[in-house]
Amino acid sequence: MITNRIHLLVVILIVFVAIWSHSGVAGQPSRDILHRIVAQCLDSAVRDYCVWCPAPLRGQCALDDDCRRTTEVWAQTDEYVVIRDIKMCGCPADFVRGLAMSRAPVTGVEDSKRPAGIWTFAWTVARQRIPEEMEIGLAVNPAHLRSQDYLHIHLVRLRQDARKRLASRNPLRVERLEEIWDAAARHGRGLGLPSYGVIVARASDGNFLVAADGGSPEREFTQYVCR
Repeated sequence: MITNRIHLLVVILIVFVAIWSHSGVAGQPSRDILHRIVAQCLDSAVRDYCVWCPAPLRGQCALDDDCRRTTEVWAQTDEYVVIRDIKMCGCPADFVRGLAMSRAPVTGVEDSKRPAGIWTFAWTVARQRIPEEMEIGLAVNPAHLRSQDYLHIHLVRLRQDARKRLASRNPLRVERLEEIWDAAARHGRGLGLPSYGVIVARASDGNFLVAADGGSPEREFTQYVCR
């Protein structure tokens, strides 16, 4: 009987800690939710999965598959994963928002560990959701405008006026997606930006357009919310 009570208390404590860390300080959203999803939610077979995972895979943990409470994986490898963005919830079926992330912790654009291969992975998955490549936009927000301290590339559709806006920034052209971080850094230095985000789109000649932006490339160039 005593053993059962101790076990119950331990479970209650674990649940309390999980809820507290999910909520953040003073009720504010935690800035490490994406980190926790990548670290704790991709494998439902691990012990105490439903306790530690803040957003379980759909169909797990006896949840009702509520879009805002679950994780939907679009693609994953040993190095990267793309999940459905919570901002897709309640939107029309043709609205696309995905998040591409490294499975190894990377803070953001400023992190020297940012992987070059994540762009190729993100573009490949984006093509599966947005067949017309000229409509695809990949965007990363700068450190001072992001809500999560875990590198995530937004897979979205470009705004109708995105190419006009992008042309005004004199973007760089690269042949390979693996060149994007270096190109963005050069572009950011040329603009004198101490902190910047990145926008990537396909060029008409088959190359890729890359630009650094001191604001939010996600808001400036893409359909970031459904209307």
